[in-house]
Amino acid sequence: LAQGPELSLARPRSEYVCLTMATSRPVVSVYKDDNPGEKAGTLPMPAVLMSPLRPDLVRYIHMNVSKNKRQAQAVGAKVGYDTAAESWGTGRAVARVPRAPGGGTHRAGQGAFGNMCRGGGMFSPTKTWRRWHRCVNITQKRHAVATALAASSLPPLVMARGHRIGEVSELPLVVSDGIESLTKTKQAVETLKKLGCKEELERLIKSRKIRPGKGKMRNRRYVMRRGPLVVYNEDNGIVKAFRNIPGVDTACVQKLNLLTLAPGGHFG
Repeated sequence: LAQGPELSLARPRSEYVCLTMATSRPVVSVYKDDNPGEKAGTLPMPAVLMSPLRPDLVRYIHMNVSKNKRQAQAVGAKVGYDTAAESWGTGRAVARVPRAPGGGTHRAGQGAFGNMCRGGGMFSPTKTWRRWHRCVNITQKRHAVATALAASSLPPLVMARGHRIGEVSELPLVVSDGIESLTKTKQAVETLKKLGCKEELERLIKSRKIRPGKGKMRNRRYVMRRGPLVVYNEDNGIVKAFRNIPGVDTACVQKLNLLTLAPGGHFG
């Protein structure tokens, strides 16, 4: 493509416009832990909360990281082959599949061993040395955590995830350091209600249902929606205060995990 002076596609770098985020607030309000209705001051909006939104990256990293706590499972080596079965051979107008020996019972003469037979072995039996775990790029994990944090500060995305935030003053909801010293669950629940999370806590309690499937027999009888995530810097009792509230999770800011920031691979 011939480019003359009038056809040049080059533009000065200063004319390019960054389109990663539509809007962002310059400051964030900090609320008092002992009186959540009042503000203790403001802080500049952290750059990580203005990261580009990458739902594709969050889904990909969540899928791979969640595979790393799986335990190996497989069928037994002799499953389907513990019968003294033998083929009847040709000449009896039946298939040459091995058949259970004996007589006087329904099992006698039934096909065995084959993957098409009742009680037979499976095709290509699963092995415990399957590749269960996945290596995940550290930089990609950090980007996924950053974009999940940014999504948690956007009310439309938080509401789209099902959270009830109609009474919450603003997102992200920042509280002064005194909340880290809470040691009683009663105090923690009261603080959450004063911060506007009463409707959310009621939604979580009502969401407790019996799990469909066999998991209910395996110590996973109930399932529940996920609620607020309390991120702290120093644990002076805050973990014990919040750990018994249904649906509420805690996380240290030094050890943020994508599995808790974006449950199910959905940020918000």
